[in-house]
Amino acid sequence: MTSPAPEPNMTAGRGRELALRIAVPLLMVVALVLIWHLGVMWSGVPPYILPSPGAVVAALIGDWGLLFPALLVTTKITLMSLALALIGGGGFAIFLVQSRWIEIAFYPIAVILQVTPIVAISPLILIYAPTTQVALLICAFLVAFFPILSNMVQGLKSVDHNLLNLFDLYGASRWQTLVYLKIPAAQPYFMTGLRIGGGLALIAAVVAEFAAGSAGASSGLAFRLLESQFRMNIPRLFAALLLLSALGVAIFAATSFISWLVLHRWHESNLKREN
Repeated sequence: MTSPAPEPNMTAGRGRELALRIAVPLLMVVALVLIWHLGVMWSGVPPYILPSPGAVVAALIGDWGLLFPALLVTTKITLMSLALALIGGGGFAIFLVQSRWIEIAFYPIAVILQVTPIVAISPLILIYAPTTQVALLICAFLVAFFPILSNMVQGLKSVDHNLLNLFDLYGASRWQTLVYLKIPAAQPYFMTGLRIGGGLALIAAVVAEFAAGSAGASSGLAFRLLESQFRMNIPRLFAALLLLSALGVAIFAATSFISWLVLHRWHESNLKREN
């Protein structure tokens, strides 16, 4: 039996809602850029203090040959660290919930790594890591790891006890209960950790590069920010900031889309209701 087609009014309503979700933020961004442009024009602020939006766009286009490779480096470190954090955080969470004693023994270590500022331990990581890129990857991984771990642990421990009793009643093994009940039930928590970890991985990659002071062709956008500051090239600095912001928005949009793709058919947070 095929499901009924959505009514035209419902489809049109969803289209208008989607258009508003896109149009309203764009209008806000355009308004802020216009205020910025008018403020610079009327106040006469020199470009080495606050450049106009046009100067930033010109720097973005003119220095694209420098900024784009740096953007690729930062993107690579962020995505690799996020992937490692997803694998490590999810796997370690499954390991922790197997026994209360395992959780008591190992979870505090993860908490210690999380609450220790990454800037404080980055010099040690730079000493022991074989290359600067590996050090940056480790720093970003450590920051993104704990939110994914904590959310996944919470999800695995938040399974409905009635369903657990049902699985026990039917003689399901621990492996079957994990695969067919606990992991699917923990997906909303895991997706929350994914969205948080994506943003934190980018922040950690930039902060770690600041601490490392890396330079050269293999450096990311953090080095271009510092270089622009030292050279008093403020339009290029704003252009690098713009690229970092765009990268952060892209990562958040991608992780949100993945979350919607996984949850929209069954979880309450993504189901459309009439009221």
